Amino acid sequence: MQSLINNREEMVMKFKRTDLCVFVAGAMLAMSGTAAASGFALIEQSGSGLGNAYAGGAAGAEDASTIFFNPAGMSRLNGKQVVVAGNFIKPSAKFTGTGLPGTDMGGDAGSLALVPNAYFAIEINPAMRVGLGINAPFGLQTEYDPLWVGRVHAIKSKIETVNLNPSVAYQVNDALSIGAGVNYQRINGELTSFAGVPGTSTVKGNDSAWGYNFGALYNISPQTRLGFSYRSAIDYTLTGDVAFSAAPAGNGPVTLAIKMPDSFSFSAFHKLDEKWDVMGDLSRTGWGTFQQLNVVRTTGATLMSVQENWKETWRISIGANHHYSEQWTSRVGLAYDQAPVSDAFRTARIPDNDRIWLALGGQYKPSKESAIDFGYAHLFVKDASINSTAAAPALVGTYKNSVDILSVQYTYSF
Repeated sequence: MQSLINNREEMVMKFKRTDLCVFVAGAMLAMSGTAAASGFALIEQSGSGLGNAYAGGAAGAEDASTIFFNPAGMSRLNGKQVVVAGNFIKPSAKFTGTGLPGTDMGGDAGSLALVPNAYFAIEINPAMRVGLGINAPFGLQTEYDPLWVGRVHAIKSKIETVNLNPSVAYQVNDALSIGAGVNYQRINGELTSFAGVPGTSTVKGNDSAWGYNFGALYNISPQTRLGFSYRSAIDYTLTGDVAFSAAPAGNGPVTLAIKMPDSFSFSAFHKLDEKWDVMGDLSRTGWGTFQQLNVVRTTGATLMSVQENWKETWRISIGANHHYSEQWTSRVGLAYDQAPVSDAFRTARIPDNDRIWLALGGQYKPSKESAIDFGYAHLFVKDASINSTAAAPALVGTYKNSVDILSVQYTYSF
């Protein structure tokens, strides 16, 4: 009888692990990009953090998704843990032109996208953990009607990234843990616009590059901890081709140099009592690296040049958890997220502006080994005026934007 029980438990364990692998593989294949944080950064790197608007991300360390937010947080995890999450992001970007009645305004440039994440962490010994994160730190997709009024400025803009992030954490003493990781990141980009007589131009390119991240977690007391994390900038030179729908003689190889920004976060987590936790976060993203968008032919001739003049941004967030029971936890969060672009340099490809996050979520633990997290956030985006002269005719008007995010996460510890 005991042998039958052991065999059954082994079969259940194998089934769960296989199910997780299938989910992760399917999610990564389905990935597409869309911007939900400022610029085209994606903070949606877990389902458990969304309910708090990602407040306290570098100090919370509730599960293996801490590999992205602060690798030092793995020191709080025991045994082995797998996390898989899917974040469904639906932005809306609707343009209204000035003095253009009856003109095609492009429709809603936003579209639904799935951004998946997967993490694995393992305890090597009481002081050391190692882990691997698979995620998409940057993403963007806007697409207008092909014949809209701003087609010479943009029709489709798409950026996708996939990031592999092996990490290690070391517990220095009872109070301090440190962690670090390397990032191998792949980027794919596509830009289309109407080029006049040559027809629609389509620029596609890709590249791979390396970066790093590190962090520290400090326990002030059993109830209070502080976290710090840093992610490095990553330099790309995308190589690809340009193709013209009506003038194939103009087709040829092109390059696009772009630098993804660095970022750092300070976070705090405090357990008020057995029922309540509170947390906060202050983050900075170095978008000042994005000053121009230049697509250059291999001959040295400039195919496209747009002045971006982005600036560094700050994000501040607060949140709270309420533990109803050992099985149920509810979450709430609020955040303010700056946009990197000013009114004078806003473009149709990224009609971004400052936004306020309002988030709700929770967690259900069906067993001691597993947890299901879920969250929803609505982003109230400030109306964005545009007066873009990057191409003629100029694009003048206003954007009404918003974002809705729904996240689901499954965590299994063994």
